[in-house]
Amino acid sequence: MNEFAAIFDMDGVLVDSYWPHYQAWKEMAKRYDLPITEERFATAFGKTGHDFVKELWGDIIKEQDIPALDAEKEELYREVLRADFPAMKGVCDLIKSLHEAGYAMAIGSSGAPGNIQVVLECLPNAEMFAATVNGFEVTKGKPDPDIFLTAAGKLGVEPRNAAVIEDSPVGIEAAKAAGMVAVAITGTAERKNLAEANIIVDWMMELSPQLISLLIENNRRKG
Repeated sequence: MNEFAAIFDMDGVLVDSYWPHYQAWKEMAKRYDLPITEERFATAFGKTGHDFVKELWGDIIKEQDIPALDAEKEELYREVLRADFPAMKGVCDLIKSLHEAGYAMAIGSSGAPGNIQVVLECLPNAEMFAATVNGFEVTKGKPDPDIFLTAAGKLGVEPRNAAVIEDSPVGIEAAKAAGMVAVAITGTAERKNLAEANIIVDWMMELSPQLISLLIENNRRKG
């Protein structure tokens, strides 16, 4: 049994997903003659598809039409990923080094199951993940710790022996609520908004199995 675990968020951690999401929403807007700008997209990025549609087009789109539009956009997003998969710089090497160091690894994402499946198909070294958890498997999303606790349960690792790699403040909050080490990577959120993390890095290359093990051991002593 693995002693330590690393749980990766997906968007902004495994996948540089900002522009693929924007491309998908732009195509959606074009199909239905809906207004969108990169500035408006940026303000709503990170919300659920349902909330995104309501924020941008709530005065145009009927509530009952939102689920179908959301599903159509997600399929467009998956097409973009398959055409040119944008793995985050350095993440494949980190996954490999953690695997070689004996870490159990999982993906813990609020994303749709289909999006996680595309990542498993396209990301080098994805076969090294032993488990995945998506937003449909839990009753409460981040900042509730359910996603990460479920991932630890699937891996058979105690929460205090796990580290979460996240890019969002709500993800950091969820990791801390789970009793896990919170590793924050900048990019999606500003450094000041990730201050609750155990460590903040700008690049995956700053992380190593040895550093993450040290963080977990320090976290266990505090607990």
